[in-house]
Amino acid sequence: MAPQDVLVTGGCGFIGSHVVDQYIAGGYQVAVVDNLTSGRRGNLNPAARLYEIDIRSPDLEEVFRAEKPQIVSHHAGQVDVRRSLKEPILDAEINILGSLRVIELSKKYNVARLIYASTGGAVYGEPEYLPCDEDHPIQPICQYGASKHAVEHYLHMYELLYGLDYTVLRYPNVFGPRQDPNGEAGVIAIFTGQMLQGQPVVINGDGEQGRDFLYVGDCARANLLAVEAGENGIFNLASGSPTTINQLAGYLKRITGYDLDPVHGPPILGETRMIYLDADKAGRLLGWEQQVPLEQGLAQTVAYFEAYELAGDHADRPERPM
Repeated sequence: MAPQDVLVTGGCGFIGSHVVDQYIAGGYQVAVVDNLTSGRRGNLNPAARLYEIDIRSPDLEEVFRAEKPQIVSHHAGQVDVRRSLKEPILDAEINILGSLRVIELSKKYNVARLIYASTGGAVYGEPEYLPCDEDHPIQPICQYGASKHAVEHYLHMYELLYGLDYTVLRYPNVFGPRQDPNGEAGVIAIFTGQMLQGQPVVINGDGEQGRDFLYVGDCARANLLAVEAGENGIFNLASGSPTTINQLAGYLKRITGYDLDPVHGPPILGETRMIYLDADKAGRLLGWEQQVPLEQGLAQTVAYFEAYELAGDHADRPERPM
């Protein structure tokens, strides 16, 4: 398929900015919508055009009218599980109503395909079996998981009723460069920032909760593959194996040279105990597979934090590390 015009919502955010980089490297013309609430202007690829707009705003239509994108990669959203517990109405306003505006405009302006960043870590709830494949029952135990899954239903309906093609990518715990250690999510970013600065590290609960961690470059690459494959499908992205929070802290302690022992705090309400995903379908139908092993990705992430985050310079980076 020839390169097309792509609109990335949330394209100044952690994952979204890497997705933008992938599209631009692939020869696509990219426009970005981001309200810069959690995204950073310094994350923006200089070859992309930025519209500083909230996806809930009526002004979003002006972007679709001006850009006429053929592909929409929808990453803007509220991604903090804890905030969804405290502010469930805000979570729904952003993740459901904001996404519905993006979907409606995609229909109106004849978008060829909408690629949606969903969550595999939160929609399945406490697993009935492991690893979770795409046929696993949907039973979220937090408002974030419920709001992200609701949009998948809208996409199915809009394809059925109006012919709007879509691809859903269910992400595991994504980590890597540009994740904010002081931001809304990401245990690896938080631990890395704390360890590099010699601060106390607190593990919620006993630390034996297991997660499926995936490097952000692998996640972004799936969005490029989804332009040409995976029509009207739902796909897990995953490493396929769990890492406990205690194991993760041990890896990062060794990489950073941290010489303190983490302490344990109370568990978090709404947190899944053990979750990891089966990405076989993405391998068969998207041609996707994990390429960056966990410890390699952690080393690259730590190197990035040492070079950029702790230097306090987010706006003028000399390179675009993946």
